[in-house]
Amino acid sequence: MPRPAPQAGFTLIEVLVALAIIAVAMSAAVRVAAVMTQSNGLLRDKSIALLAARSQLAQLRLEGSFAQGSKVFECDQGRLLLRCEQTLRPAENGRLLRVELSVSDRSREAPPLARLETLVSREK
Repeated sequence: MPRPAPQAGFTLIEVLVALAIIAVAMSAAVRVAAVMTQSNGLLRDKSIALLAARSQLAQLRLEGSFAQGSKVFECDQGRLLLRCEQTLRPAENGRLLRVELSVSDRSREAPPLARLETLVSREK
């Protein structure tokens, strides 16, 4: 009696194991994509906040009026609702003022998105 020829192909167990491996790999890839998207959004917000801080510093220099003290004001940039905190105080040598700008997101309590510190001359 002749032997039947062995059939080529995969067993059901082999197919299920392969599908499980693919499912785990795909879920890891989706997670990585989500984290990258979230990081990209945060980086964009930080860049916009730094732009707002630089803009406020340029405006302060152009106005030339350096009133010492602190003030908090809105400094929105497009869709991003920002709050700027500006502090001016004398530097060590007395001829310069230390300017500190901190930009935060108004819509949520979180650490500042950007900080900018510099020295400006009192004389024009």
